[in-house]
Amino acid sequence: MSTAPIAFLKGHGTENDFVIVPDPGNTIDLPSSLVAKLCDRRAGIGGDGLLHVVRSAEHPDARPMAEAAEWFMDYRNADGSIAEMCGNGVRVFARYLQRAGLVGEGDLAVATRGGVKQVHIAKAQAGGEFGGLGDITVSMGRAVLPDGDVTVSVGAREWPARNVNMGNPHAVAFVDDLDHAGDLFTAPPFSPASAYPQGVNVEFVVDRGPRHVEMRVHERGSGETRSCGTGACAVAVAAARRDGADPAVTGEPVTYTVDLPGGRLVITEQPDGAVEMTGPAVIVAEGTIDPEWITPAE
Repeated sequence: MSTAPIAFLKGHGTENDFVIVPDPGNTIDLPSSLVAKLCDRRAGIGGDGLLHVVRSAEHPDARPMAEAAEWFMDYRNADGSIAEMCGNGVRVFARYLQRAGLVGEGDLAVATRGGVKQVHIAKAQAGGEFGGLGDITVSMGRAVLPDGDVTVSVGAREWPARNVNMGNPHAVAFVDDLDHAGDLFTAPPFSPASAYPQGVNVEFVVDRGPRHVEMRVHERGSGETRSCGTGACAVAVAAARRDGADPAVTGEPVTYTVDLPGGRLVITEQPDGAVEMTGPAVIVAEGTIDPEWITPAE
């Protein structure tokens, strides 16, 4: 481990917050134990996850995508485990690149373990929220709806859930009251176990109006978070199918407003199956990590 201080930033997208570690050359060792330490809300910086910013050509997991996307989001959950994708994380990742002067407004591609994601940074608007920064839209890819019945439970309650994969797995349950989800500190049980061999993100959803829903989520490896971008996409697709709307059949896009504890996301599923997520992203702080804190003297 280097004895030099490590630069970091802190950002969030609809209050789904992240520690950002810029490392274009992939020279910083980030074992799972250190990631968990950095994401600790009392003893560390605090975050729902960590965004390791690396040039795709410098990371073995991203080199095959280097021609399509210069930058790789090496995403880690708060417990240090590796995850395929994080929708809010991609927006915050793009905002960091913009802040650092590495990209401008408009389109860019970001490599993730869930594939290359197309991103659009809207133009700034004077007087808007977060200093007028434009919202960021991420093309999240196509939803996969695996066959088979799934159930999730909290205490004595049990619900059927829609199995939706957005590059990572989700179980979407429509409930009468969001309080029925419990505290979501621990992962809600699900069955059959074979449906999600690597665990699952579980969304609990209530209706708030026509094509308008509200949700809470347990993210695997992080617990309940204030927002989950891939979860909001999974919820919108599950709600559309429940409501009898399928853009591939009608040829018309379907848009849902999804409210989360940390804010609002707008999700649109296009006739070609592409799911687009639009929402804010903001950088709130930057500094350096003390190397003596990383590796205390014995």
